[in-house]
Amino acid sequence: MKPEPRTLPPSPNWYCSRCSDAAPGGIFGFAARTSVFLVRVGPGAGASPGAPPFRVVGELVGHTERVSGFTFSHHPGQYNLCATSSDDGTVKVWDVETKTVVTEHTLHQHTISALHWSPTVKDLIVSGDEKGVVFCYWLNRNDSQHLFTEPRTIFCLTCSPHHENLVAIGYKDGIVVIIDISKKGEVIHRLRGHDDEIHSIAWCPLSGEDCLSISQEENSEEPDIPNGKLIAETPITKGCYLATGSKDQTIRIWSCSRGRGVMVLKLPFLKRRSGGVDPTVKERLWLTLHWPKNQPTQLVSSCFGGELLLWDLTQSWRRKYTLFSTSAEGHNHSRIVFNLCSLKTEDGKQLLLSTSMDRDVKCWDMATLECCWTLPSLGGFAYSLAFSPVDVGSLAIGVGDGMIRVWNTLSIKNNYDVKNFWQGVKSKVTALCWHPNKEGCLAFGTDDGKVGLYDTCSNKPPQISSTYHKKTVYRLAWGPPVPPMSLGGEGDRPSLTLYSCGGEGVVLQHNPWKLSGEAFDINKLVRDTNSIRYKLPVHTEISWKGDGKVLALGNEDGSIEIFQVPNLRLLCTIQQHHKLVNAIVWHHEHGSRPELSCLLASGSNNAVIYVHNLKAVLESNPESPITITEPYRTLSGHTAKITSLAWSPHHDGRLVSACYDGTAQVWDALREEPLFNFRGHRGRLLCVAWSPVDPECIYSGADDFCVYRWLTSMQDHSRPPQGKKCIELEKKRLSQFKPKLKKKKKPTLRLPVKQDSSVGNEDESVKENSGPAENGLSDQDGEEEAQEPELPPSPVVCVEPVSCTDICSGFEKSKVTVSSKATSLKKEPAKEKPEALLKKRKARSMLPLSTSLDHRSKEELHRDCLVLATATHAKAELNEDVSADLEERFHLGLFTDRATLYRMMETEGKGHLESGHPELFHQLMLWKGDLKGVLQAAAERGELTDSLVAVAPVAGYSVWLWAVEAFAKQLCFQDQYVKAASYLLSIHKVYEAVELLKSNHLYREAIAVAKARLRPEDPVLKELYLSWGSILERDGHYAIAAKCYLGATSAYDAAKVLARKGDAASLRTAAELAAIAGEHELAASLALRCAQELLLMKNWVGAQEALGLHESLQGQRLVFCLLELLCRHLEEKQPLEVRGPSSIYHQWATGSEGTLVQRVTGVWRSAFSVDTPEQCQAALQKLQDVKYPSATSNTPFRQLLLHVCHDLTLAMLSQQAAAWEEAVPALLQAVVRSYTSGNFTLMQEIYSAFLPGGCDHLRDKLGDLSPAMAAYKSLEAFCIYGQLYEVWWSLCGPGPESSVWVLSAESTVSDKQSKPEDSASAEDMEQPPGPGPRLSAESERLLSACKELFSERHASLQTSQRTVAEVQETLAEMIRQHQKSQLCKATTNGPSRDEPSRDEPSQEAERAPSQPPSPTEERNAPVSLPELTRRLTEANERIAEFPESVKAWPFPDVLECCLVLLHIGSQCPDAVDPEMQQQAQELLHKYGHTRAYRRHCQSRHT
Repeated sequence: MKPEPRTLPPSPNWYCSRCSDAAPGGIFGFAARTSVFLVRVGPGAGASPGAPPFRVVGELVGHTERVSGFTFSHHPGQYNLCATSSDDGTVKVWDVETKTVVTEHTLHQHTISALHWSPTVKDLIVSGDEKGVVFCYWLNRNDSQHLFTEPRTIFCLTCSPHHENLVAIGYKDGIVVIIDISKKGEVIHRLRGHDDEIHSIAWCPLSGEDCLSISQEENSEEPDIPNGKLIAETPITKGCYLATGSKDQTIRIWSCSRGRGVMVLKLPFLKRRSGGVDPTVKERLWLTLHWPKNQPTQLVSSCFGGELLLWDLTQSWRRKYTLFSTSAEGHNHSRIVFNLCSLKTEDGKQLLLSTSMDRDVKCWDMATLECCWTLPSLGGFAYSLAFSPVDVGSLAIGVGDGMIRVWNTLSIKNNYDVKNFWQGVKSKVTALCWHPNKEGCLAFGTDDGKVGLYDTCSNKPPQISSTYHKKTVYRLAWGPPVPPMSLGGEGDRPSLTLYSCGGEGVVLQHNPWKLSGEAFDINKLVRDTNSIRYKLPVHTEISWKGDGKVLALGNEDGSIEIFQVPNLRLLCTIQQHHKLVNAIVWHHEHGSRPELSCLLASGSNNAVIYVHNLKAVLESNPESPITITEPYRTLSGHTAKITSLAWSPHHDGRLVSACYDGTAQVWDALREEPLFNFRGHRGRLLCVAWSPVDPECIYSGADDFCVYRWLTSMQDHSRPPQGKKCIELEKKRLSQFKPKLKKKKKPTLRLPVKQDSSVGNEDESVKENSGPAENGLSDQDGEEEAQEPELPPSPVVCVEPVSCTDICSGFEKSKVTVSSKATSLKKEPAKEKPEALLKKRKARSMLPLSTSLDHRSKEELHRDCLVLATATHAKAELNEDVSADLEERFHLGLFTDRATLYRMMETEGKGHLESGHPELFHQLMLWKGDLKGVLQAAAERGELTDSLVAVAPVAGYSVWLWAVEAFAKQLCFQDQYVKAASYLLSIHKVYEAVELLKSNHLYREAIAVAKARLRPEDPVLKELYLSWGSILERDGHYAIAAKCYLGATSAYDAAKVLARKGDAASLRTAAELAAIAGEHELAASLALRCAQELLLMKNWVGAQEALGLHESLQGQRLVFCLLELLCRHLEEKQPLEVRGPSSIYHQWATGSEGTLVQRVTGVWRSAFSVDTPEQCQAALQKLQDVKYPSATSNTPFRQLLLHVCHDLTLAMLSQQAAAWEEAVPALLQAVVRSYTSGNFTLMQEIYSAFLPGGCDHLRDKLGDLSPAMAAYKSLEAFCIYGQLYEVWWSLCGPGPESSVWVLSAESTVSDKQSKPEDSASAEDMEQPPGPGPRLSAESERLLSACKELFSERHASLQTSQRTVAEVQETLAEMIRQHQKSQLCKATTNGPSRDEPSRDEPSQEAERAPSQPPSPTEERNAPVSLPELTRRLTEANERIAEFPESVKAWPFPDVLECCLVLLHIGSQCPDAVDPEMQQQAQELLHKYGHTRAYRRHCQSRHT
């Protein structure tokens, strides 16, 4: 049985009354997010000897939203069954052994809040929801009962362990009821006493009330008697205690026989060792209870700060309790506890398991009240993994819950030895990096742009850098200091500085000695050192080479830049990816092959991983930057974006990748082969790390809140899933827990949502569910939620004069909607009917209140006249009665003095405001002549209008300026930014208007205003173009973005952004644009990429046209010409089934006159004007700078053809330029590519087309003392090697072309004709050779030339190289077998998988004595480590003794050629010279002791 991978699971769900439970069989389960995780508890459950006795063994997956309840069946024979409830409205019954759903129901119409499996009825499951509805579901008969007892929110319920029909229910308002489900939910008791939420209910494990000698509490309330009738004592109602825990900080013990409380336990405030009591603990209290079965006089409860209390109920008057784990503060929970359950192990131990807000699951020994073990968990995405290079085995985990975990993976006593660091973090931890030399120094980055340093060996808070990134920190790296930080003496600066890459595309250099100082942006140094005029790309990834001499930067446009220290001089640019680069890693420096340290692996939002070999670039140190467009290796198989990469520190060229397709893949990068695929996660993988001590152990983290430790050898799959997994993961992700949130705006940033670590675990689940953040800016899967600021009750615009700075700051605020009737947008009037056109709406009265008072009764009007007359003709002051009348009859102000008129107008104005017509109020104020007051009042209420602003100049110029600014600010709050900008322009605030439009993403309008009103050289205009171009580029509008860059006179950036699309049309346009702008190097690289894209479409004409855009690509045009003619030649010889688009050939490619070489030279002369040696030499120099990686058996055939044609073009140009010393190595390189890729046919085609008469003429051209003579000998050997195989194959089955090598069958012995040679048995091979097929003279001449293959020097060199490889393989296998055996011994008590069981017959004993050992047995034969070391040393010494001329050029396998020749000799004895056969046998005898040839040599000698 395979061991389960070690898991850090998600945190148990919070604020649920029953989300964990344990079965008597030793299985503990807890709900986490939408799943239930199962933990095996008990002796032998640990992953290794001495480890804590528990192990995560599985997961129940099926709910689509948060699991709110979990309970096991505690009936014998049903311990494997459990039930879950979820916010998706379902109750499911599971079998934990098969981890499948047995049955389910969806009876509830509202959110389920409580669940319990009856301890007395084996098939009864009771559940309650937030509306007070209870459902009883009988599993076996698939029946249900609906009960509605109280219209209250149910918080918890528990079935009685003594009476099968009693259920206790606790409500949110503090009420507890006991119902009888057999009587349709009749209330037996209604227990009042609590005044807040009921969190937990626990029945006494013993029936009867004799177990506790307690009396009724004096201050207990009288019980509620349902229906006003006393309930007679029955077996159901008497003899039972019930305990309830509430948020009101009390525990109450109730008597079921009396229906009243008998004891009240008040929670104590415990002063913790770490400090005082948090004043907010009361608000966060969750009081859960557990009544142990074997301890009826004791009760376990939680407390304020996560402490657990054991209450002694026999001493109620003393309120005696015992605190769990009093010996060590660190063993207690640090935050409130939600669930408690008990478990009895096989060895009789009584355990208590608890889940808490501190995200730990703890196990307690009830005998000692001490913590046995702790299972840590994660409350967010696992964003980052990092192993310490100093404290080997310490794995740092960056999690989205605002905490850093440091996992000691090498701990023997505790497999989950995890420390939490949260001080100073307060946000999602998205990046981690250990200091290479300093123990415990851990750098971290967060989603809010924070960079800090933690000392994990102390309890000190972290140091935080004073320089923040504007967006999420995606990568951290330690590297050597660069200017200006590298300036100064050795003691004045740190040896290593910290580099951070943020989501805004900036890489900062931090001084770890002084984080309070300013961090430096390395872009300034890059720009100054390399004299860069164009816009630098947005950086998304950073990686330092192991020796600290080279820096690699990944960019948003898919390019990778390689810089050299100390001044960051650009060496080369890798143009391979077309999308945002997420991961870059350098190969480690300590491999057996030092040249592999120059391998750079990269992954992007594309699903393809590229490996580049930068050895040539780093060694040549080019004066000007070069562009690399061909990868060294291509790893294809993933179906989604790559998020993380890691090289194995134990192997050469072995890589692991994490991907959004939900899998982690191990690759053999050198062979381009997938090896192992891990599919244990249920989400998208975000990070991966290889164990520094175990070659088979890998750790991976994902957005499923899990970190897995898994072994490569235990995986069932070798390659990623073919697309289906992506669809399943997407469905699963979309169906996960989705709570009701406010509608999100379209995300424009890639930052994770900022969160508070004190928020519930389900809140983290909500925020994390939208997708993880990752490097770059253009990802549309970001987690950020657009925050809408709340509106004040009445938006107020400042009435004081506002400065320009204040106005601009106000313009840049977020959009706010003002709910004012006066400022609502006018709707288009409805079209009137023709007959109603003449009827115009009557204008609203300016003085409606006065007018209505003038239409009262006659008596009132008469009274008005008298009051008015009295007021008008009074000689003295008015008496109180007349003044009161005037106050009441304000409409008379129209006929009295001005003061009364103002009072009337004020009253009328208030009426207009109350009726929602502020414009009429403003007109009244204007009538008074108080224009400034009108403007101030309207501004305060946000009711300025165009007409008011239009008349503002009457009050003065300054008032008009203020009014325009206030109106512009008001328009901004109403989202009318264009209109606001127009008003700003009216007062000549051009820059403010442009900034307003820009800040609200109205770039088109902003540019129009700036172009019209500002000088052409104004930097604001260029900044507008660049800002708009960046946003368009991020959103994928590359053509419009290119226009913006052209407007900013940045043609380089315009060409780069056009090329990001990656299709042939875009690349061609980008190349033409770069050529027009004078960026010739960029134009050449883009034209070459365009030609390669057209090559995939078989458009040879278009490819040549693209290459013709730049003169420097003349050499590439020759390569493509040769490639086109070669492909045409191969198609003519062997027509292939056409798939995809048909080929578009040139006219000159359709002719068939002359040989291939003649046709090539003819086309070069006629179509490309390459004729003279000088022209050939010029083209040769341009092609020699292009280097392609060596081929493998997995190299695609089209790519192989391109590389081979490049080598052949070099050879032909060198030949025409009479540079024979360069022609021979180039021709040899083409042959070797075909040979190493396993394409024998292509190799033979090269020889037949380019060396039809053999290699002798090349010897004459070189001379014996030429440096290329060694290459010539290898070339000649490969030629003979290919012909040797053709002779051998012609003997096995004569084909249509075999007459060159084999004479007709009529000249052979006729009695052997009827027996095919392929059917000859092994016995026939051992018989003395009889007369076989007779070879032609050409074949015999070839066989006599085979002595060139029998080079003893090459045989010795190849044997030494094979010995080194075999020793290294044996050492690696020994380490793997040892670790595997240790793992098997740790996980199983039986024998190792590699050791045969004593009860099984030995395979060696069953093998016949004459059967030779298999290669696997030879490999596993015991060899001591000193012996292997001696072999390795001797082989390396022998290799060092050979001259470079022998080691520089490949050579056919000498022993392989010996075997082929001897086999031909066995079939045609007269054809092979006996002396040559003797020489072949001697070589086999002397050098055939390596594993590859040992069996062949033994069978040959026997």
